[in-house]
Amino acid sequence: MPMLLVAKGNHQFKPKQAGAMAALSSILHVLAIYTLFRQLSCSYAFCPAPAARPPPALIISKVGPSDVRNASASLHGNIRHSRTRVAALSIGAEGDEGVPINNDEVEKKPSRPPFPLVLWRFTRPHTIIGSAIAIPSIFLLAAPTYQSFFTLRSFSSLIYAAVPSLFMNLYITGLNQITDVEIDKINKPELPIAKGDLSYSTACIVVLVALVISLAMSVVHPIFSSSGLQLALWGSCLLGTLYSLPPFRMKKHPLLAAFCIVAVRGTIINAGFYSHAVATAFDSVPQITGVLGCLLHDWKCAFSSIFFAIFGIVIALMKDVPDIHGDRTFNIRSFTVRLGQKRVFVTAKNLLALLFGIVGGALMKWTTMAPDLSVTVRRGLVGLCCWVAGWWVNKAAVAVDAEDSEGVYNYYMKLWNLFYLSYLALPFVS
Repeated sequence: MPMLLVAKGNHQFKPKQAGAMAALSSILHVLAIYTLFRQLSCSYAFCPAPAARPPPALIISKVGPSDVRNASASLHGNIRHSRTRVAALSIGAEGDEGVPINNDEVEKKPSRPPFPLVLWRFTRPHTIIGSAIAIPSIFLLAAPTYQSFFTLRSFSSLIYAAVPSLFMNLYITGLNQITDVEIDKINKPELPIAKGDLSYSTACIVVLVALVISLAMSVVHPIFSSSGLQLALWGSCLLGTLYSLPPFRMKKHPLLAAFCIVAVRGTIINAGFYSHAVATAFDSVPQITGVLGCLLHDWKCAFSSIFFAIFGIVIALMKDVPDIHGDRTFNIRSFTVRLGQKRVFVTAKNLLALLFGIVGGALMKWTTMAPDLSVTVRRGLVGLCCWVAGWWVNKAAVAVDAEDSEGVYNYYMKLWNLFYLSYLALPFVS
């Protein structure tokens, strides 16, 4: 218990004064004990208990009328300050007597971002942008002429394909986040569920609604519900579910994980939507039965499927390089965990540079077989762009440390820009 020492000094007090001073000393004694008790209570309520040590003694050397006035003024000031802080917390703008309060003194709880922004981040924007660019580009590639693309039926078929595909993209990426919350807290703590901006139950509702809308649209329309659209949506749904959801969890096995990404980004999306465009949008195109017929008998469909399948391999390899810490912690045996970051990074980078180099050379050769000058010029320009892209892939990788997760992730996101540009250039090869 704190000690209160009162020294009389050389002063002599009359009996009445002595009694008054004794009463004041008792009051100050009680106030001192109360103050220290509150301080100790606040400290132990919010902080771990330190090593035991005696509380300091409160020493008042002299007590006189001036000391009493000072103590009273100090106590009154503390009470006013406490009331002012309470008023500031309650009102947020003014304290007692309408005096403005410094906002720096008021601790504000951080608010969540708006739900539309959280939902946008939940979609993994780089993937949904890829899907939004891919489908119009595939339609343009399948069109017999550019004029045939700009028709009401073509646009109707395109929109009917794009809407459910974006919902399916949301389902696949959302399901992956729902099943990887603990891993994402290590690898991608900025994602909405891992960060706490989106609750688990809300995420499940969003994913289920997206799945129902996507699959329903694939079958309900009497004209636009083609076999190609159904393959693209149902195939993506099946592989996306097997990739993320227990007990399958194909992402734990590197070959199966790569197969899922390659199949979706390569054959299912490109051949599926190409077949859908041919069947529902362009009457002048000779009908080729089903997705397999497009792959076997239409070189444009085969070209886009093979190119983006290989690009999908690069994405599958590169995306795991910065995620090694979380994957290793939760026993996800990716190629990066098995072989090391540097080896996988170099392999993926070289594969993409080689892909652009080969495609650029092929397009240059195809310029000699073009039916007219405009096709020759387009193929030549796209071929040159492919060579430049391959050169950039190697050049940009020089400054990247394969063991620096942030640097690799930034490089990986730049590869998505090449992915977008590849789809934008795709219609000009025909």
